[in-house]
Amino acid sequence: MRLLFKLLFIKVSSEGSQNIDPDRNYLFMSNHQSMFDIPLFEAYIPTLVRGIEAQRQFKWPVYGWLIRRLGNIPIDRKSIYASVRAMKKTEEILKKGKSIIILPEGHRTLDGKMRPFKKLPFHLAKQAGVPIVPMGISGLFQLKHKGSWLIKPRPVKVTFGQPIEPEEILVLSTEELRDCIRKKIEALLQR
Repeated sequence: MRLLFKLLFIKVSSEGSQNIDPDRNYLFMSNHQSMFDIPLFEAYIPTLVRGIEAQRQFKWPVYGWLIRRLGNIPIDRKSIYASVRAMKKTEEILKKGKSIIILPEGHRTLDGKMRPFKKLPFHLAKQAGVPIVPMGISGLFQLKHKGSWLIKPRPVKVTFGQPIEPEEILVLSTEELRDCIRKKIEALLQR
């Protein structure tokens, strides 16, 4: 995946990856800027990670095959029951020692600003018993935003925050955890 960014003349910088222990599993949470988010995560998260993606994307040629091969989890965002089933499957994967990335906005930004966070990922976080790693990505919205087919090469940055341990997660309500992670991601974007 790093080769993809090099071929497109996109310079990517990464900060804070030393916070990640490759022998542990995590629930990564990041803002959602572009269709390039997923390749960026695969390229720069220093451990094997699976993601949750819209069910329709699993039907796309090549990309759908690739995300199935990576073990990503489909989610039907139109059905709360299907969403809950996807979260249960995600919880099982986390408990088996695999890392997952979730984009709690649920959709890409339309204006470069973070959208409201969904609550379901934070219910999962409280059940999973693994650390959360907040991540901030910047530059991808300007590179290629939703609704545009133009790719405008520019510098991109990935910033990893300190992991939030399960003991810290459990003392917060779902809403407090959601707000805490949002503030941490916003702070990472300010760097």
